Amino acid sequence: MTGEVARVVVADDQAVVREGIVMLLGLLPGIEVVGSAKDGAEAVALVAELAPDVVLMDLRMPRVDGVEATRRIREEHPATQVVVLTTYADDDSLFPALRAGARGYLTKDADGDEIVRAIQEVVAGRAGLSPVVQRRLLEQVTAEPAPSGPRLPDGLTACEGEVLTLIAEGLGNADIAGRLGISTATVKTHINNLFAKAGLHDRAQAVRYAYREGLAQPPGTNVT
Repeated sequence: MTGEVARVVVADDQAVVREGIVMLLGLLPGIEVVGSAKDGAEAVALVAELAPDVVLMDLRMPRVDGVEATRRIREEHPATQVVVLTTYADDDSLFPALRAGARGYLTKDADGDEIVRAIQEVVAGRAGLSPVVQRRLLEQVTAEPAPSGPRLPDGLTACEGEVLTLIAEGLGNADIAGRLGISTATVKTHINNLFAKAGLHDRAQAVRYAYREGLAQPPGTNVT
């Protein structure tokens, strides 16, 4: 990307942090900030309007969180790459963001050089990951594999299966989000996906499906 300028949108719900990132990027070579967003919904709208090369995306934001915004951007505007810039590097933050389509992942202690490098990497079609994230991914790949459980029906993912089980237990979306440590928007996405895969139309059908497929036990069932 030598000699080229990457057009960037910054998304962060904290005004002071967002303005600080915009100011920092304005001082860095090869970067042009073309917009900033206070949440994921605004980020998606700005991408549609401005077609930036990269969105520098926070994860935990109101209305639409960074994971869901990343998923929408990558589905609707595949020419725009996403680099996550967040405080968190735990598995529950990292892996959903990467599965949603983020090509870069940095923590907020990254310096200007790291940010520029990550943006350049994703624009060039490579991954822009911090050393901490690279180590975590390597650990995950080389870890002793856990015993595999039964395959889920209809191509459900593990996350969708967890959500379905909690629906069968009677939990609402907010309670499911709290139990799994994800946003309600992500819960809704999982529900929409599992309903589509299993041909379900409402939660009552989902409960019966979970019982039938052995993903939950009806009340009063004795488990030995």
